[in-house]
Amino acid sequence: MSQRIDLEQLCADRGLRITEQRRVIARVLSESEDHPDVEQLHHRASAIDPKISIATVYRTVRLFEEAGILDRHDFGDGRARYEAAPEAHHDHLIDVESGNVVEFVDPELEALQKVIAERLGYRLVDHRMELYGVRLDRGDKPD
Repeated sequence: MSQRIDLEQLCADRGLRITEQRRVIARVLSESEDHPDVEQLHHRASAIDPKISIATVYRTVRLFEEAGILDRHDFGDGRARYEAAPEAHHDHLIDVESGNVVEFVDPELEALQKVIAERLGYRLVDHRMELYGVRLDRGDKPD
C-alpha cells in the first residue's frame, strides 16, 4: 500500500536547504517500503555515503518532521519509526511478534469513526489508528 513520496521534491517545495547528506537520507526514506527507525535509516544511508553520522540522521529526521514531510510513529516497540507523510490517510496494523507494519484503508471504519465523533458532539478533523495483533495460524478462524 505504500505510496512513493519524493521527499527531495517536498524539501524543495518547502524551501528547505538540501545538502548532499540530506538528499541521501531523503532518498532512503522515499524508497523505504517499511517504517524504519533512525538506526535503520543510518545503516541504509551510510551504505550510500559512509560519512553520514547517526547525529546527522537524527537532525535530518527532526527537520523533516518539523517541516511536516515526515511522520513519526511509536508502534509500542520502544523505537520511533518514520514514514514520508502520506498524501492519503491510512491506518496501521502492527504484528507484535515480527514488528511488521501493514498499512490499510477501510472506508467502513472511516465512516464509523466520523459517526462516533458526531455522536459525542465533535466534528472529526484528523485521527491516527494503530491496531496490534498476532497472525492467525492457518487452522485458526477469527471469532
